[in-house]
Amino acid sequence: MSRRFAQVDVFVSGPVTGNPVAVVLDAEGLTGEQMAAFARWTNLSETTFVLPPTDPSADYRLRIFTPTPAGVDGELPFAGHPTLGSAHAWLAAGGLPRGEVIVQECGIGLVEIRRDADRLAFAAPGLRRSGPIADDDLTRVREALGLDAGHVLGAAWVDNGPPWMGLRLDSAARVLGVRPDYAALGARDVGLIGAYDEGSRPGTDVGFEVRAFAPGVAVPEDPVTGSLNAGLAVWLRGEGVLPPSYVVSQGTVLGRAGRVYVDDDGDHIWVGGRSATVIDGSVAL
Repeated sequence: MSRRFAQVDVFVSGPVTGNPVAVVLDAEGLTGEQMAAFARWTNLSETTFVLPPTDPSADYRLRIFTPTPAGVDGELPFAGHPTLGSAHAWLAAGGLPRGEVIVQECGIGLVEIRRDADRLAFAAPGLRRSGPIADDDLTRVREALGLDAGHVLGAAWVDNGPPWMGLRLDSAARVLGVRPDYAALGARDVGLIGAYDEGSRPGTDVGFEVRAFAPGVAVPEDPVTGSLNAGLAVWLRGEGVLPPSYVVSQGTVLGRAGRVYVDDDGDHIWVGGRSATVIDGSVAL
């Protein structure tokens, strides 16, 4: 059966600078096993499948898969760049939201997505797990990343679907300099954030560099990561460390130039960016 398909670059600052997501727009009738097999075949960080909603307040339902090996559950309850890329593809295919915002149904519940000029942004979901990381776990992660204790200004769980461990480092340069030992990191999902000083920013509006490592789901380093940026914002806005609005650079080490825009309006933390359709057509599944 031929199904509508798009490959969307998310959090772009120019052509092919973000994180691609594969989107199957007519996924009704596919089994979870078929979805997982196609996600392994695309070999992207995530592949999504758009389905009719089961919640009457949602515009569509989304299932999100990572390219994990056969026999390993690679479905995520939520992920950020797949959310924005799928919303972009759904709108481009003629999708019409019921209200002022797009409402996506996924494993974590309902996620609101707003349109802001040429950007889409999702409302950061609440954390499923927060609070401090156990000392032994933090030590193992630091050692796997080649970091001394003094390099880490703070650490916390920022699990909003993917089980991220968040580490705030002492500078963006420190974030960029990390060379992970993936074998030592194991199945841990770890995100780093560090601030730029005035003289080293890659763009006048960029304040922070972020990196994301998820070797446990066959994604050693994710180019640009919405869920991690959302979790970091919930954690560090709560601690008063980050300003209400800021811009993140991510993917620099991988030769990308992703840009993530974070805005706290007092009711929601919105995490957004620009998306661009790179491949548009159909897929035989």
